[in-house]
Amino acid sequence: MVEPAVPTAKSLPAMSTSLSYPSLSAGIAVGDGAAAIDYYVRVLGFTERFRLLDPLSGKVGHAELEHGDSLLMLADEYPQYNKTPRTLGGTSVKLSLMVSDVDSVAARAVEHGGEMLMPPTDMFYGFRSATVRDPFGHEWSLGCKVEDVSVEEMNRRWKAMSAVPESDSGGNAS
Repeated sequence: MVEPAVPTAKSLPAMSTSLSYPSLSAGIAVGDGAAAIDYYVRVLGFTERFRLLDPLSGKVGHAELEHGDSLLMLADEYPQYNKTPRTLGGTSVKLSLMVSDVDSVAARAVEHGGEMLMPPTDMFYGFRSATVRDPFGHEWSLGCKVEDVSVEEMNRRWKAMSAVPESDSGGNAS
């Protein structure tokens, strides 16, 4: 009998109880798990907790990366279980990552094969933010707080920014 390409619950040892998990973690699929882990560690500052390799294909069946108090789980694409943004034709999820220096992390992301979607910008809500698409198709909103902004002030700025200028009611320029 041939071992399944993807480990099943019965074929995996019990998860260690020494690992702790936040109440919400993201799990993503990538086209090259080993390269993705390297990118996320070198470029975005994650630390690898562990990875489980498929013994037949060598693909990453599951890996866990930490960044501060957050956890990112990832695996190579197994179409019967998960799909990458490339397979899906895009992503509906943006991963938000707090960093100490948005400009340098965004530049490093592009230098290592990412695509700048929004350059570093000071935003109305008090953060400096940038958006990059990594080489695996996932979008990251990078941010760092640059100003304390109350909810009331944020709302005021939002409304001012979103206001549609009133046009001449007659449509004629004077």
